[in-house]
Amino acid sequence: MRIAANVAELHSDNNKINKETGLDEKGMAVKGRGDTPNQHDIITGTQQDGTAAPGANDATCSNWTSSTDGQGSAVVGHHDLIGNPQGINFWNYSHTTPGCAPANLQRVGGAGLFYCFAAN
Repeated sequence: MRIAANVAELHSDNNKINKETGLDEKGMAVKGRGDTPNQHDIITGTQQDGTAAPGANDATCSNWTSSTDGQGSAVVGHHDLIGNPQGINFWNYSHTTPGCAPANLQRVGGAGLFYCFAAN
C-alpha cells in the first residue's frame, strides 16, 4: 500500500500510516497500544512537519549514536496514532523518550525502531 504520494503528503494528515500499514521489514504488523509488548514508538527526531525538532535539547540521542542511560532523548511518533494522553499522536511526533538506553525506549512503548520509505 502506498503510504504517501510525496514528502508533503507523508507529513500531512493525509498519509496512510497506521497500525495496519506500519509494517516491519518482514511485512509483519508492529505491536501497538494494547499489544504485548507495546512497540508503537517510531524514532524520528522531528516535528509533525518532518523538520528537525527545535531547541537545545537533544531530540536524536546524540545524532543516533547514543544508547547511554540517563543521557539525551529522542522524539518519537506513534505508528498506531494512539497512546499520548495529551492528545498529540502523529506518526512522526508524539513525545520524547526518557533517555536513549533500550530500557528507556521500552518503558514508554518503543523498541528503537526506525521506519524506512522507498520511492518508486
